[in-house]
Amino acid sequence: MELILLSGGSGKRLWPLSNDSRSKQFLKVLDNGNSLESMVQRVWRQLGNLGIQKSAVIATSKSQVDMIQSQLGNHIPLIIEPERRDTFPAIALAATFLYSIKGTSLNEVVGVLPVDPYVEDQFFNRILDLEQVLHNSEADLALMGVTPTYPSEKYGYIVPTENKTNKYYNVSHFKEKPTEEEAKKLIENNAFWNCGVFSFRLGYLISLLQSKGLPTDYDELLNQYNTLEKISFDYEVVEKTKKIVVLPYEGTWKDLGTWNTLTEEMGSNLIGKGILTDDSPNTHLINELDIPVTVIGINNAVVATSPDGILVADKAQSPRIKEILKGFDNRPMYEERRWGWYKVLDHTKFDEGNEILTKRIGVKAGKNLSYQKHFARSEVWTIIKGEGEFVLNDEIRKVKTGDVLIIPVEAKHGIKATTDLEFIEVQSGSHLIEEDIVRIFMTWEEVEENCSTLIV
Repeated sequence: MELILLSGGSGKRLWPLSNDSRSKQFLKVLDNGNSLESMVQRVWRQLGNLGIQKSAVIATSKSQVDMIQSQLGNHIPLIIEPERRDTFPAIALAATFLYSIKGTSLNEVVGVLPVDPYVEDQFFNRILDLEQVLHNSEADLALMGVTPTYPSEKYGYIVPTENKTNKYYNVSHFKEKPTEEEAKKLIENNAFWNCGVFSFRLGYLISLLQSKGLPTDYDELLNQYNTLEKISFDYEVVEKTKKIVVLPYEGTWKDLGTWNTLTEEMGSNLIGKGILTDDSPNTHLINELDIPVTVIGINNAVVATSPDGILVADKAQSPRIKEILKGFDNRPMYEERRWGWYKVLDHTKFDEGNEILTKRIGVKAGKNLSYQKHFARSEVWTIIKGEGEFVLNDEIRKVKTGDVLIIPVEAKHGIKATTDLEFIEVQSGSHLIEEDIVRIFMTWEEVEENCSTLIV
């Protein structure tokens, strides 16, 4: 069985910790015994516990690649969307990869799941059972349905037929986000929560692409990706498929998509610099800033701070944040990258059109920024921690704490950390955007092969 893990979303319900590049699955707030881990790290670890990581690929957008590699490593197999176009195009692209690049048999069963469910290991064992269910039922799609624990209005429901056959049910119909009263009636009729897990034979989806006149070759579909309709797999495939079965799952399953659900599973009530007094029951403080935050006598609340903003909310009201933030489209102020991280410290725009952007950048020991240049800005780097190697216009030299590095417009430059390295970057120009970058070399080996080292 092949597995496709879907990693998407902007995570607006968990603002200000989440943003367009750091969605909810990357927040390191879950207890892992000795440390805190993110949802994607937890799921990937669970796949490793069961020995099925080698069967899994992660389908994601370009904006999340650095974050995934930072948290899981550079060896993770990724299917990278050129742009976000919803779940059907993403799954189709992953399927063509399995078919035309990996050479997977058309009879092979493919399982699809989100990258961020909060579950026990047995959940993934149940996913593997979908393979046998497909063979036994001769269905086109096999879904996994979670036995509901309360009448939720947040989830979609899978309504089965009355008769159970060989541990699975035929699917009667679906119901999206019902009212509480409707949910109660659905549960009385043995409906399941739709947890976004389903499976199909690879040949089923490849045939579907052929019937739509879409390429089944990965590179060809990649080239045409921007022409694909933005549509979910549910609307494009599931609702049009007649032979569907559902496999019940009775274990623990949670979607940690809001502050009130996420805080139920957090490793601590206090993360970061701050004080949370004893008379603040069921309140969580998550502080990513370097200044202390003190919470006194506030009940059932979440207080979250990051370079993107500050949230103080009653937990029951916290899901409203996505609606409240509509139209609030500031640039991300904190990002994790494959080489480390950066925080935006200040961004000032002057009346005459010039901009100043100040960042604090951390590079992990042994990692490097790409050899690059910019057309719309100059930069000044001040090393504040550690040692490394700096390259400017094809000349490499060693740098250390206290060094000031001046990078003119269009100058080629890059840096590698010998030890954990931090520097303050001050950008100056007329158009300070992340897209103003031309990458010449990605690896330091390429830099050393093509540049000369200064003897200092």
